[in-house]
Amino acid sequence: MKTSGENTAIKKPKGRPRSFNRDKALISALDIFWRKGYEPASVTELCQAMEINPPSLYSAFGNKAKLFLEAVSYYEKVYWKATWERLEEVEDIHQAIDNFFSESADILLSPSAPCGCMVVLAAINVSQESADVVQAVSALRQEGKDLFDKRLRRAVREKQLPPNTNTVAMATVLNTLLEGMSIEAKDGATLQSLKMIGQHAPRLLPVNKN
Repeated sequence: MKTSGENTAIKKPKGRPRSFNRDKALISALDIFWRKGYEPASVTELCQAMEINPPSLYSAFGNKAKLFLEAVSYYEKVYWKATWERLEEVEDIHQAIDNFFSESADILLSPSAPCGCMVVLAAINVSQESADVVQAVSALRQEGKDLFDKRLRRAVREKQLPPNTNTVAMATVLNTLLEGMSIEAKDGATLQSLKMIGQHAPRLLPVNKN
């Protein structure tokens, strides 16, 4: 008959390993999702990259979809949040847009970040069966348009842009340019070429003739 002490001694810890680092795991997952895309990335590959087993993945993140969404959220917060905030801080709209796209080129080709925007590249061709991922990524893309629109509407109020500026359409144009730069980064564009593309962004703004 085993003593209670012996029972305690032979029990194995369940769930995540003690050395589990959530941020490090998310960065590893980001790399897999970026290279493979959401659906082609298997749980096995993700676990190997994060150095955990499947039960640990499900314990820590719930499922693959929730892992992907948390990884994308982490990427947006770490690499993009400050850049979006600076878009609001710069007074002149042309300078604000120029700075934003210059910084975006740096982020998209940063050696410490997945190459290209995760919201654009990792979620391409996600099937309707993954409705939660489709909806969440769509919401993130819309958030970018909304932030551009907010900044453009402010520029209209401050008379830096014409009063009849279609800020919603212009925000979509700017966001589309940003997404295009993500694809260029994925295809191996140099920093110089990416910044040259970004330099066209402020030139797309309508001229206030007043």
